[in-house]
Amino acid sequence: MTCKVWLRGWWRARRTAARRDEGMTTSEYAVGTIAAAAFAAVLYKIVTSGAVSGALESVIGKALDAPF
Repeated sequence: MTCKVWLRGWWRARRTAARRDEGMTTSEYAVGTIAAAAFAAVLYKIVTSGAVSGALESVIGKALDAPF
């Protein structure tokens, strides 16, 4: 079996499976929302930490002081 034939069959199976999926349920939305909020909180803590904040200020300062 060639790769092209195999890929065509695989893609057809994926489309068929996608048609059967009717979307997320309410519990899946809830878990996804909680996970997104947790990720946002962790990312906020990282970005507002002293080390990252200092690095960002340094980068911005160097960019603004660049000669033209």
